[in-house]
Amino acid sequence: MPLSGSVIPSYIPLRIKLHNSLARERLLNVNNWHHVAGIISAAFQVTDKDGKAADRNIEKGDYVRIDIPGPGSKAGDGYDWVMTEELKEINDNEIQSIGFRVRPAANPLSDEKSIAHFYDDTATSNFIITRSGNKVTASIIDHNVQPNDETVSLTDKIRDTAVGMSAIGAFSKIQWQKLANGLVAKEK
Repeated sequence: MPLSGSVIPSYIPLRIKLHNSLARERLLNVNNWHHVAGIISAAFQVTDKDGKAADRNIEKGDYVRIDIPGPGSKAGDGYDWVMTEELKEINDNEIQSIGFRVRPAANPLSDEKSIAHFYDDTATSNFIITRSGNKVTASIIDHNVQPNDETVSLTDKIRDTAVGMSAIGAFSKIQWQKLANGLVAKEK
């Protein structure tokens, strides 16, 4: 279960709130994650429930089309797909937090209902930014990650097993750590 996070200490509470705003925008602007995470990053595109590209922040019910380095899935028309099943924000005096959870999904552009992702549909990924006191943190938490072996295509079964195992082993940890670091990085 990969867990990634970065902490940026600050000494002026007002700066924390402004920084948290920037971190919040970076988190919700999923279409820009490949710039936030840097080199060797997957490309992410928010789409609406019908798979149409959306040039806006992510919302509950949206899909995310993921273009990972290497061969794409046949079921996903060359991409991996997740659906945003939860988005929640907490604001109180001591703690501010925003996060969302995604789950592998079928390609919304296809009539095929098999999961178009290298993980099966029991997996979830949670992306969270939190300000508590003088710290802003980014956490990315994967749960129940298992390679997707339920896909119809034999080539997708082989691909999903290989990509899923390498993601479980190392690639996901590197990708998510780079993203977490970028989400809370100081503005240049």
